[in-house]
Amino acid sequence: MELPIDHFRLLGVSPTTDAQNVLRTLQQRLDRTPDQGFTQETLKAREALLRNSADLLCDLERRQLYESQLTALTESGQSLQAGLDVPNSQEVAGLLLLQEAGLHLDVFELVSRALQPPQAPAMGSGREADLGLLVGMACRAGAAELRQQRLYESAARLLLQGQQLLQRIGQHPQERQAIQTALLGLRPFRVLDLISRDLGDSGARSEGLQLLEELVRDRGGLEGYGDPQLSPEEFEAFFRQIRAYLTVQEQIDLFSRWAKLPGPGAVRADGLATTALAASGFAQRKPERIAAALDRLLTSSQPNQQRQLACLHLLLGHVDAAEAAFADPSAAGPLTSTRAAEWTGERAADQDLLAALCGHCRNWLAREVLPGYRDLEADPDLEAYFADRDVQAYIDENEPMPEPPAPASSAPQGMFGLASSALFGLSSFGDTLREEREAPVLMSNPNSAGDWAEDGSPPDWDWQERLSSVPRPILITAAGAAAALLAVAGVHLLQPRSAPTPLAVEPQAQTPTSPKPVPAPTTPSSGAAKPPVSTATTLPLTTPSPTREQVQALLEGWLEAKAEVLAGRNSPTPLEKLARDNQVTRLKGERRDDAARYQTQQIQTRITDLTLESRSPNRIVALVTIDYSDQRLNASGQPLGQPSRIPALRNRYVFGRDQGTWRLVTFSRAN
Repeated sequence: MELPIDHFRLLGVSPTTDAQNVLRTLQQRLDRTPDQGFTQETLKAREALLRNSADLLCDLERRQLYESQLTALTESGQSLQAGLDVPNSQEVAGLLLLQEAGLHLDVFELVSRALQPPQAPAMGSGREADLGLLVGMACRAGAAELRQQRLYESAARLLLQGQQLLQRIGQHPQERQAIQTALLGLRPFRVLDLISRDLGDSGARSEGLQLLEELVRDRGGLEGYGDPQLSPEEFEAFFRQIRAYLTVQEQIDLFSRWAKLPGPGAVRADGLATTALAASGFAQRKPERIAAALDRLLTSSQPNQQRQLACLHLLLGHVDAAEAAFADPSAAGPLTSTRAAEWTGERAADQDLLAALCGHCRNWLAREVLPGYRDLEADPDLEAYFADRDVQAYIDENEPMPEPPAPASSAPQGMFGLASSALFGLSSFGDTLREEREAPVLMSNPNSAGDWAEDGSPPDWDWQERLSSVPRPILITAAGAAAALLAVAGVHLLQPRSAPTPLAVEPQAQTPTSPKPVPAPTTPSSGAAKPPVSTATTLPLTTPSPTREQVQALLEGWLEAKAEVLAGRNSPTPLEKLARDNQVTRLKGERRDDAARYQTQQIQTRITDLTLESRSPNRIVALVTIDYSDQRLNASGQPLGQPSRIPALRNRYVFGRDQGTWRLVTFSRAN
């Protein structure tokens, strides 16, 4: 074997070292025998090679000839390197000296060749054991060099190759463990290297995301302590650095999965997923994602929810619920002195509540929501958000239908009846909005009776067109804030008289294989049992004035249909006959997400109480108590995680009547 080294470097001396110092260095090398566990045969061969180099360098005539040969090789202009021929009997010893000289990558390459057929040594021999030791030493030292050069992927590949060689020969478990430890130490650097690459390099980024998930899982979640390679402080610095290289969708997917990991970090991951959903919904004008963020927030145990609730409700057009959350004394939460001053400014006593809420939402978007995503560049412009057609369509579609106005002679004057009144400043505009919420009729105008059809059905309200008929106030604050306030106010005017409550994750019913009669619910007043409601003969519900039992049948039909869809089956009743498009779209989207993960849901519900809170010819509100349980299943039908059960889940359901058919419009959690 030819070693890529000269006698000077093999012995560890410079070309200017005299004979006396050569002998001193030789003795030092012989005294420092490697203690990694090499065989005596290799150690004796090592000593022989060192003495051979020292003898040559101490012989003046032989040394001069050797130095002239090295000089001629250097001056030849060719890319040639000095080398030493080593007999096969001293091959392992030569590789060991090469390793001691710091040529780790060369050693690894030569050892890898020596372990391949036909040069491969006999299994279990001393030569195989010595070569295995050199594999571990060379790959770890070489990887450390590459890591210093920030070649993290090259270092990882070297370690993986060494690990595979040692696994093949089945020796040196301690070396294999040391290599694995070195790989774990490289993992954060590899993650940063891979995910910081161009978005077009999907293969490298996918590998980086996989390593990131493994790192967080091994730690036990975001707040875990199971990683000896990174302290909590080091992990925080690493996590802040990598977030800027992740797209918003990558963050939604990652944080949603980490929120399911056991441990305290689940709450933080849940909060990050909520924020990423809100960022995506606002920047990409997808309010359904903001609705998903609201659902996640309401079903989580995230602390200090009121400020986020207020902003999310506002972006969905739920102005009453947003103001209620914003006015809650706990909304400020734990704040720094600087943030407390800002909060006080946002909540100035002489400022209209809705205007203050808009200002706070803008600050929240700019500071906490929109920064930190690789593919998002958006300004916290509320006016542009509410002016977007998709946002307007979503808010219109998800609003319950307005009740018919009272006769013109008895209806109080509303916002558009006040069009002739001048509005001076944001505070007076907010006062008018509050008066409008307190009025018995949502949108009434002494001249609007002719807008209603003969059968009493409401017209197709266009809130933007209606709002444009209101004289613009003389703005005394920033133009941007006033514009956002006007846009949100237009949405607010179309809300029902009762203030919306926070959205809840709707329970979905799972029909058992062997159907059992559903126990009849009882009303709080009488406690008398009601007969089971049959959905087969009542759906779709077209009765102009449905009974309580018929409303319950409609809700049970929807819950049963959702359960069938989420279980991967077809709905027994067409979804469009049971709910409006917004609910159907949300259900189909949830099923697509489950299918992408090769999962299904097994869900069971039982309505234990249903009370009709309010009703009109086109709108019914029902307060419902449900015994709810669910279980996720994998592609083989095996349970994933622990089942969950809520024995008394209270939701408020809103049903609307259009084209003669009653359908579910929306739902929210009941306090």
